[in-house]
Amino acid sequence: MISVTTEKPLACWPGTDNYSGAEVKCLTVIFKTSGCRWNKCLMCGYRFERYHDICDEDLGKRLIAQVNWVKENFDLFGFDMIKIFTSGSFFDPEEVPPEVLEYAGGVFRGKIVIAETRAEYVQRESVKGFLDAVNDGTHEIPLYIAMGLETTDDFIREKCIDKGLTFDEYKGAAGEVRAAGAGVKTYLMMKPLFLTEKEAIDDMKKSLRECSEYSDIISMNLCTIQGRTEVEHYWKRREYRPPYLWSVLDVLIDAERHILCDPVGGGKMRGPHNCGECDHDIVDGIRTYSLNYDRELLRSLFERGCRCKEEWEFVLDEEKPYCMPLTR
Repeated sequence: MISVTTEKPLACWPGTDNYSGAEVKCLTVIFKTSGCRWNKCLMCGYRFERYHDICDEDLGKRLIAQVNWVKENFDLFGFDMIKIFTSGSFFDPEEVPPEVLEYAGGVFRGKIVIAETRAEYVQRESVKGFLDAVNDGTHEIPLYIAMGLETTDDFIREKCIDKGLTFDEYKGAAGEVRAAGAGVKTYLMMKPLFLTEKEAIDDMKKSLRECSEYSDIISMNLCTIQGRTEVEHYWKRREYRPPYLWSVLDVLIDAERHILCDPVGGGKMRGPHNCGECDHDIVDGIRTYSLNYDRELLRSLFERGCRCKEEWEFVLDEEKPYCMPLTR
C-alpha cells in the first residue's frame, strides 16, 4: 500500500493578492481529492486529477496528510491569506469529509481563507462550522466561499460551458453563505466555447454588472486551453480562439468596481493573447492592476496600441456567431 505520510497536494505556491485594497501574502493550495461529481464542464482539465476507487477512510487520511504537508513545508505565519482549491468542490462531503474540513480549519485558523466549491454543496451549517474553525477574531470576514458562476446568462452557461447551474441557484447559495457569516467570491469566465470575441466582451460586461450585488470579491478568469477538454478539441480544429488581451483591457477599464484577473497562460497560443509583441506588457499590466487597482495603467496600455489592435477591431466587427474564429 502507498504511504500517505508524504502525500502532497496537486500544487502549492506562494504569491500576493489584493484584499480590501491592500497587497497581502497568500498561499494557494490545490488538494487532490476523489474529484468533481459534476465532471462535465467543457473547459476544465482538473476533472482528470483525482483519486480513483478510494474509500472514505483512506480519502480522509490522504487529505489530512496533504494538509500536514502544507503545514510542514511552508511557514504559515508568513501568509495572511490561504486559497483552497480541490479537484472539484471543497464543501462536497463525498470529496472532502467533514473531519478534514474541521482539521484544515484548525491548521489555517487566523488566516483569511478562500475556499472554492460548486454552489450545490453550499450548506449554511457546513460553512458556519468551517468559519468557526478558521476564525480567531483577527479578521472581520475570515472566510470567503468562492463559486464559479462563469456568466449570468443561463443559456451561455448551459450550452457553452455545461456548468449544471442556474443564476438563481447561485444567488440562493450566495444568500446561504452570507447567512452563515462568510463572504462571497465569484468567478466569471471570459469567452467560453462558441462565442465570438464581441459576444464574449458583451457577456462579461453584463455578467459583472449583474453579479456584483451578490459578490464581495469578483475574479474574472480568462479561458485557456487545458488538455483533454472539449475546448482543446475545438481549438485543435481552429474552431476556437482564446480571448484577445485587448478584450480583457476593454472589460476591466469599463468595470464599475475592482475586478481581480490573473491572465494564466497570457501571451501563449493556449492562453489569452494578442500578436506576441505587446502581450508581455499587457499581461504584466493586468497583474499589477489586480494588486493595486491602477486603472490608469490599463488605459495607457490600451491607448498605446499595437499593430494587432486593428486586427482585434476588425474581428469585433466581422466575426459572426457560431462560426470558426477569423484569427488564430
